[in-house]
Amino acid sequence: MSDPMRPRASLRTAVVWEVLKDALDRRVKATGRESLDVLDTGGGSGNFAVPVARLGHRVTVVDPSPNALFALERRAAEAGVADRVQGVQGDAHGLFDVVERGGYDVVLCHGVLEYVDDPAEGVANAVSALRSEGVLSLLAAGLGGAVLARALAGHFTEAQQALGDPDGRWGEGDPVPRRFTTEQLTALVEGAGLRVGAVHGVRIFADLVPGVLVDTEPGALDALLKLEAAAAELAAFHSVATQIHVLGETGEAAGA
Repeated sequence: MSDPMRPRASLRTAVVWEVLKDALDRRVKATGRESLDVLDTGGGSGNFAVPVARLGHRVTVVDPSPNALFALERRAAEAGVADRVQGVQGDAHGLFDVVERGGYDVVLCHGVLEYVDDPAEGVANAVSALRSEGVLSLLAAGLGGAVLARALAGHFTEAQQALGDPDGRWGEGDPVPRRFTTEQLTALVEGAGLRVGAVHGVRIFADLVPGVLVDTEPGALDALLKLEAAAAELAAFHSVATQIHVLGETGEAAGA
């Protein structure tokens, strides 16, 4: 299982984790509360929920998979944070069947919009779960990264199909139902009434570099992590990132 704290897995999570941790720290200072209420929609087995709980926050994970929630429970217990992590079965569409509106300081919506029927509704529900001063962490698959990956693999027709497909899919065998551009994601966040606080490209290089090079070349992992961090904030690289991360803030939080 990947974990933001484990070096190899950090290639996929480091940028998002650093942005999220900073957002949590800022919320702690703004609220004067050391422990925040965090909602992780589609949080699965706790890749982010458990590390967030390690920081002292209370995390509710909503996920449709019983198996993922079982793994979450085991993982939280192993990390010694079982008392701060709660898993409930549900999805973004019926979010308020299982959690309360306006009850959370921070909401994570990672890897959810690709799979919901209505992305705008998914973002709107996530925002409705926030308190008047709150932050949304939104992570979704990027169109450009998929196009680049298919082209570099020699699948030029599929790369072109993804470019012209409304959902950014390269064919029937594509396992991802929907991909987004940075403009589409920021529009969804702003359309739900939030201010865009930051945008980062995620896994700009990590998915393109041969794993054997990272694992065997001395210092390669650390150097690649630094490169990812340096490029993540540059708009020029957002269009080729495997994932796009958008941090949205309520008006009150943005002015805090």
